[in-house]
Amino acid sequence: MSGPVKRFIAGAVCPACQTVDTMKMWSEDGVPHRECAACGYADTLDERGNSVPKELPTRVNAPKSPKPAAPQIKVAQFYPNPKLKKDKADD
Repeated sequence: MSGPVKRFIAGAVCPACQTVDTMKMWSEDGVPHRECAACGYADTLDERGNSVPKELPTRVNAPKSPKPAAPQIKVAQFYPNPKLKKDKADD
């Protein structure tokens, strides 16, 4: 079975990249969807034709990213400069 038929909408402007004639529209289970062929923007429309916002990604609902690798720690060793002499009066 093939997927839904996606049709370009003449004169439609992408809400994300503002290009004209790049919007494809199709319906799945009676729910209209649209997608931009130029930038990949996609959304779903309600019965009135308004965009249904997707849930914004937050730290609660976003997939967990792997922990960053532990930084490489190197010890810096300082040597006294032999050219600098301490004054005997400061002791």
